[in-house]
Amino acid sequence: MARSRAERDAVTVEIVYALLTGVLLAVAAGLLAASPVLLFDLDGSARRVVTVVALVLAAAVLLWRLAGVLWGFDPRRRPGPGGDDPRS
Repeated sequence: MARSRAERDAVTVEIVYALLTGVLLAVAAGLLAASPVLLFDLDGSARRVVTVVALVLAAAVLLWRLAGVLWGFDPRRRPGPGGDDPRS
């Protein structure tokens, strides 16, 4: 089934929204998890462990946000410009 131009545009907007919000949340989570390195000036293996944990957490948050936004997106389920529900 071919998608209309409006449906393709809606999918594109949703993907960009998911990426942008996912990156912002991942950066925030990564900085929060890495804050002990910055605040307490950790060295050696402790610094490495905290950095790896921060990177893994940031990646997990990014994937969680992408999956959450895109999994729930269905352009055919959304009401049209006039407020009409296409399911009815």
